[in-house]
Amino acid sequence: MKKLFFIKKRFSLHGGAENYMKTLVNQLKRDYEITILSTHWEPADGIYFNHIPSSQFTSFLSLATFNRNVCKAVKNNTPDCTISFERTLCQDIYRAGEGCHAEWLAIRSKLEPFYKKISFKINPLHLWLLNMERRLFSDTPCIIANSNMVKANIIKHYAVQAEKIHLLHNGINLDRFTPDNKVKWRKHVRNNLALRQDANLVLFVGSGFRRKGLQVLLEAVPLIKDKEIQVLVIGKGPVHKFKALAVRCGIADRIIFMGPQKEIEKYYSAADLFVLPTLYDPFSNATLEAMASGIPVITTRNNGAAELIENGKEGFVVNDMFDAQELATHMTAALSGADHMGEDARRKAGEFSIEKTAGAFAEIIDNVISQKKLLI
Repeated sequence: MKKLFFIKKRFSLHGGAENYMKTLVNQLKRDYEITILSTHWEPADGIYFNHIPSSQFTSFLSLATFNRNVCKAVKNNTPDCTISFERTLCQDIYRAGEGCHAEWLAIRSKLEPFYKKISFKINPLHLWLLNMERRLFSDTPCIIANSNMVKANIIKHYAVQAEKIHLLHNGINLDRFTPDNKVKWRKHVRNNLALRQDANLVLFVGSGFRRKGLQVLLEAVPLIKDKEIQVLVIGKGPVHKFKALAVRCGIADRIIFMGPQKEIEKYYSAADLFVLPTLYDPFSNATLEAMASGIPVITTRNNGAAELIENGKEGFVVNDMFDAQELATHMTAALSGADHMGEDARRKAGEFSIEKTAGAFAEIIDNVISQKKLLI
C-alpha cells in the first residue's frame, strides 16, 4: 500500500479546512496508508500521526519551526508522496487551501490605515509568509488550487505556469449535508433557539468575523423592511465587539451568537438563507455545505465558492462587499425565492461530492508518484 504523508499543523474537527481534510483522508485511507504530520490533532481511526514540535513563542516562530521540523521528519522517512496543507518546503503537492497571502495583503492594503500598510512591509510574519509563498510556489512540483480565483491569484503574484496548478474544488459529504435534515432537525433546533417556526433565519458560519464580513451583514439587517429577520452567528470571533455593533444597529434582539458547533448540519437545516459577505475566502466550505443543505447562499466575489453561484439561481454574489444596501436587496430577493433557489443550490452542490473530489485527488497523487519514479 502506498504511503502518504499529509502536513497539517493543527488537525481538528473545527474549521472548514480541517473538516475538509478530515473528510478527504477518511476517503483516501481506504487505498493508502496515511500519516498526518501535525503539532496538535484529534485522533481518527485508521490514520497515523507524527508529532511535529513547533515554537509557541510567536506566530512567526511557530510557523518557521514547524516548517523546519516537518521537513526533517519527511527527510528521515520514505513516503511515496507528501501532501501539504500548510506553507512548507518539503512537499510533492501543495494544496493552496489558505489562498494567496500576497492577495490578502493587497486587499487589506485598500482598507487599512497608513500605519497598518507600513506594517505589512516590516512585520516578520508577513515577510516570512511572502517568502515562503515565493519559494513553495516555485519549488513544489504540483500545486492544487481550490478555485479559479486562487489559481489566478497565484499566477498574478508569483508568475507560476498555469499548467503546474491543478484546479480541484472542495468536496462535500452529500449524505451529511442534505435537505432531508430539515425534516429531522429544523423544528427541534428552532425550538431550542426560541424561534418561531415561520421566522426568517439567516445563518452566518465562519471564524474571524471581520474577514468573513459579519459587520456588513449586521448593517444590512435593519435595511430589510418587509421581512422579520433573525441572524444566527456560528464561529469564533470577538463576540463583544459585534454585540455592541448589533446594539448600534438596533438589532441586538435579533442576533444569536453560538460559537463553533460540531453538528453544524443541524443549524443549516434550521436556516432559510446563508450569508457570508467575506473579504477573502479561497473557497468557503461552509458555502458549499449550505448549498448541499438546500438553502440559497449570498457571498462576495472574493469567495472562491462564488464560482458555483449564478445570480438569482443558487443565490447571489454581491459586487461590493461593503455595500449593506446591496446585500439587503439580495437577502430580500433570496428569502422570497428561497424554495426554488434552495433546490438549485442543492443540485449544484451535488456535482461536488467528497467521493468525486477524493478520486480526483488520488489521481493527482498517483500521477505525482509516477513522475517521481521516473526521476529515480
